[in-house]
Amino acid sequence: MAARTTDATTSAPAGSRSRVWLWTAGTGVALLVLVTIHMVAHHFVVERMGCLRTYQDVLDYVGNPVMFVIELVFLVVVTIHAMLGLRSVLFDFGLSDHAKRLTDRGLTVLGVVTVAYGFVLIGVLASRA
Repeated sequence: MAARTTDATTSAPAGSRSRVWLWTAGTGVALLVLVTIHMVAHHFVVERMGCLRTYQDVLDYVGNPVMFVIELVFLVVVTIHAMLGLRSVLFDFGLSDHAKRLTDRGLTVLGVVTVAYGFVLIGVLASRA
């Protein structure tokens, strides 16, 4: 059986902290790509002056299956990145192990509710296209 190494300052396994950091960095890189696609599609690929989409333009945009999936992925990635960032800030307050577990559970629930709500909203828009 392998021995578990822990960080000297916390009781969390050392690999756990590395995984959280990798997820945060990975979602950050993904956000750079996804926000670029989002901004270009919403503000630079519009055929009228002012570069703003009308409600019907947004419906047509979200009605495109490729853009629908990209927007859903964008929502998931930004939510994961935000929850991990908030987790890091809260953990910097020196929470007890019990409080850290509660924080993890609470942020997971908040993230799932956020993504579910966003999926419903994007789905409703796509259904109106």
